[in-house]
Amino acid sequence: MTELWQLDATEVARRVHAREVSAREVTLSALGRLDAVNPRLNAVIQFMPEQALAAAEVVDQAIARGETPGLLAGVPVTVKVNTDQAGFVTTNGLKIQKDQMAAADNPVVANLKRAGAVIIGRTNTPAFSVRWFTSNDIHGETFNPRDKGLTPGGSSGGAASATAAGIGAIGHGTDIGGSVRYPAYACGIHGLRPTLGRIPAWNPSGPDRDIGPQLMAVSGPLARTIPDLRLALAAMSARDPRDPWWVPAPLEGPKTPKRVALCVAPEGMKVAPVIAAVLRDAAERLRAAGWEVEEVASVPPLREPARLQAQLWLATLPRGGMAAVEREDEATSLAVYRHMAGLSGAPGLIDFQDALTARVGFLREWILFFERYPVVMLPVSGELPFANHADQNGAEAFAAIMEAQLTQVGLPLLGLPGLSVATGLAGTAPLGVQLIGGRYREDLLLAAGEDIAAAGTPPSPIDPSWD
Repeated sequence: MTELWQLDATEVARRVHAREVSAREVTLSALGRLDAVNPRLNAVIQFMPEQALAAAEVVDQAIARGETPGLLAGVPVTVKVNTDQAGFVTTNGLKIQKDQMAAADNPVVANLKRAGAVIIGRTNTPAFSVRWFTSNDIHGETFNPRDKGLTPGGSSGGAASATAAGIGAIGHGTDIGGSVRYPAYACGIHGLRPTLGRIPAWNPSGPDRDIGPQLMAVSGPLARTIPDLRLALAAMSARDPRDPWWVPAPLEGPKTPKRVALCVAPEGMKVAPVIAAVLRDAAERLRAAGWEVEEVASVPPLREPARLQAQLWLATLPRGGMAAVEREDEATSLAVYRHMAGLSGAPGLIDFQDALTARVGFLREWILFFERYPVVMLPVSGELPFANHADQNGAEAFAAIMEAQLTQVGLPLLGLPGLSVATGLAGTAPLGVQLIGGRYREDLLLAAGEDIAAAGTPPSPIDPSWD
């Protein structure tokens, strides 16, 4: 018999709305799953059973009164620990933020609550949310439920691990350099980086971020099914006036040709043969579903946008950012920041201005490309999910990882949406592809992603059965 915690968000919401099951029953099942598997994974590191059951009771009471409790009525979700949730500490995986108590909800958390979602826990992230691996000195290490020796991804590694294992149907993540898309890939689920301005977000507990992160960082959902991503996006993207970047864009855009450009190795990036095969297999799935797919030798630039992304992201380091990293003294994040600073260098004022100026030109190139190809399919990464802590093997190994992650890092500078779609497994290693599209055209990515996923392995929560 299917347990309630095994259901996807769409089915949970349907059953709760139809009074086939109560939100309390769903929540108790989800909390039971959390207790059963989280000790092996360490994906959830802040717990809230009393608050979760109280939220479920609110949903059940609303339904009893004949009211509509929201799109995510009774759906168990998790929230990343770098995001403000009233009454909980926003640690961001840091000892130096162990007392940063949130007095108010981040808009994305407020939207989840207004939609009737039941937050059952808060998920782990690497220190400073900086790595494609998830560990820190305050909460410990998170493991991949499919294979303990593989990274769960980062920085939303806790969210991906939890969601893949059935700890909640939807995980909240954040993405400035692949932090939603890569963990979804590494754990064999789906993850959506929405367009800048689609989902409102802001942490009242801390200062506003520099302009680089403002232009690049977004919140987005991770889920085991594409329909769940669609449902989560609708709930999470509701208006909140506290985020000046929020845009009231429709969730469905005008009809476009079902045309996809496939680029296996953009700008000559190194791509493993298995990854190339996965991309071409996904292309065949799309063709079978009625899409026109054209393999192209090149797409607009990602390599220079990736370099500029790192510059704008790291511009804070000489202005107190590196001092905070050194004060935290967490070995893995300190090594990563030093590698990244060595690869990109500290921008001067003219470099900073030039980067912002160049951004609009690159974005224009991509927008014009989308006129011909509304959807572009690229690797999520040039490699299978990395061995855990592979970024700690020296500067040369780190540079190789950065090269493999070109399509992760290049996209955020442009503020464009990206969808990581799980397609299957190679042994225990998940496989997947990345879809990108024009601004506020998440609908196109989700439509293509649903056709790709429909021809793959049926989604189901994973039991962490490794030794």
